[in-house]
Amino acid sequence: MSRQLTILITALLLTVFSACSENDTRYTFSHGAIIRGDTSVKEIALVFTGDEFGDGLESITRLLEDEDIKASFFFTGKFYRNREFEPWIRLLVAGGNYLGSHSDNHLLYCDWVKRDSLLVSREEFLNDLEASYDELQKHGISKEEAPYFLPPYEWYNDTIASWTGEYGLQLINFTPGTRSNADYTHPEMGSAYVDSRTILNSILSYESSSGTGLNGFILLVHAGTDPRRTDKFYLLLPELVKELKVRGYRFVSIDRLLKEAITKISS
Repeated sequence: MSRQLTILITALLLTVFSACSENDTRYTFSHGAIIRGDTSVKEIALVFTGDEFGDGLESITRLLEDEDIKASFFFTGKFYRNREFEPWIRLLVAGGNYLGSHSDNHLLYCDWVKRDSLLVSREEFLNDLEASYDELQKHGISKEEAPYFLPPYEWYNDTIASWTGEYGLQLINFTPGTRSNADYTHPEMGSAYVDSRTILNSILSYESSSGTGLNGFILLVHAGTDPRRTDKFYLLLPELVKELKVRGYRFVSIDRLLKEAITKISS
């Protein structure tokens, strides 16, 4: 089968899948990406992204082992190529966690203000995405085992979601409402900086005040941060996980959280 025919077939399958999913109220969508799972189930997907920094991997790996939970990791090709991170990647794979793509070179796909204004061509996007899956393959992870894609900068638009579908993948993003994704900030960023205790409190506060709590949440944290941030949020994750377990939540990998979507992709 030619590559062009394969792309066409997968695009058609993803079109059917997307249409079914967006009519499925168990999932929440934004600009073509799934941003939340089933809000009737007390499950959370703890998701880590990484491009340049991976200083939290030791602490995060220990947390997963100590609490006997699974998480999901979306790294760039640059991250996968970094030999410093290889031992941790092997441990994460061996531990049964989900590992996927965060692009190859952490491209900014669209303008921060004019979201519908693309900064990459379709060819640039697909070539970069394919390169990232080549790196995943080197770690023994096939495209079929990593059908969800989390965009760099967590910023995208409907066109990016469509192009992702053409490649046979489903775009996802973090669930909004907490400050967890601000854990990359550092004091030199001025008013944009958010300290780790504030981030933790924002998550617990949202859980208490929201009618659906953190059910189906895709909770994004960075696997490492700029050295200028000495207040590392990943060091507070054991406290967070223990508290949320007490509140009745289960921590699952993204493919478990979106298991119905996985079924539709493969069927």
